[in-house]
Amino acid sequence: MTTTPNHQDPHANDAAPYGGGDPYADYRTFGDADAFTDLVDLADRRLGAGVIAANDEFFAMRENLLVRERAVFDPEHFGHKGKVMDGWETRRRRGTQDEPFPAPGEHDWAIVRLGAAGVIRGVIVDTAHFRGNYPQRVSLQAASVPGAPGPDELLGDDVKWEEIVAPSQVRGHAANAFAVTSERRFTHVRVCQHPDGGIARLRVHGEVVPDPEWLDLLGTFDLVSVLHGGVYEDASDRFYSSPTQIILPGTSRKMDDGWENRRRRVHGTNDWVRFRLAAQGTIRAVEIDTACLKGNAAGWIALSGRDGETGEWFEIIPRTRLQPDTLHRFPLAAEAVATHVRLDAFPDGGVARMRVHGALTEAGRSALEERFRRG
Repeated sequence: MTTTPNHQDPHANDAAPYGGGDPYADYRTFGDADAFTDLVDLADRRLGAGVIAANDEFFAMRENLLVRERAVFDPEHFGHKGKVMDGWETRRRRGTQDEPFPAPGEHDWAIVRLGAAGVIRGVIVDTAHFRGNYPQRVSLQAASVPGAPGPDELLGDDVKWEEIVAPSQVRGHAANAFAVTSERRFTHVRVCQHPDGGIARLRVHGEVVPDPEWLDLLGTFDLVSVLHGGVYEDASDRFYSSPTQIILPGTSRKMDDGWENRRRRVHGTNDWVRFRLAAQGTIRAVEIDTACLKGNAAGWIALSGRDGETGEWFEIIPRTRLQPDTLHRFPLAAEAVATHVRLDAFPDGGVARMRVHGALTEAGRSALEERFRRG
């Protein structure tokens, strides 16, 4: 259910107290999350993201913001500081004896280092299980700082933070989605709670924009990896999991850590997924991994390429048998120049990871440089 916040009475945005049973039964959403949640989460721990600083984490640790699994709730779990919550929760701010509420503008904050720098398209501020103790409003700023800066450097006066989400009301026990319109490339975000409260999870969806000088040093690299700017564009089926997981770094650790589609029943059809490479590149070798997919791996695959948005599709790997729970390596007899690849699965089934090894062409390098500098 999608709802809008009540701006007149902030308590109207509270969720009802937990009444037993499934704690997610009355969970809500608002905002158009579908517009950007297919994009990679730049704040994914699997990409190297981290919460590197917070001004307060009295009740619950800041690191919980980036836990991949959805927040859990145990009504009986209390510690020596109070109710144990699966999120980031600060103490209640106070003012003075004459004015006990905090002064306008006072707020709590946490700084997140993105796992991959890029253009942010939208954020999800998830207040799951924070029913009456969520922030009244939230805001987000972002900055672009090269290297590996620490908290002191990021809080310095010379760092320019751009507001990407203005102070906005949120609902308790809900997924609060906010679109972002900035076209800049960012490396860090700062999430602010006005004035205090708890947030269960933070997701920062966008498009990776890698540093072309770093890719030059690598030489041959994975052209489709999200770390290098590869993007999932479309797929025939997303029933069990997002195809974006195929191009995540590392090896799949369990069955749902890849792309698995439903069982296909229409003869003469097959499943497929399409990706845009970091930029135009020459493909030299491909890896297809079915790790952890033992009875539901794709039976056969084929890989096609396309050069440009309107180019004709051409064959890179012909239809080839796959083995379950196995890494398959395909050296190419000749380099293939492409900007997009399409992986076909016959007739259906899962693929854990795909690597498309190669290097940028001169045109691809120039296009990536222009996008990097624009940020």
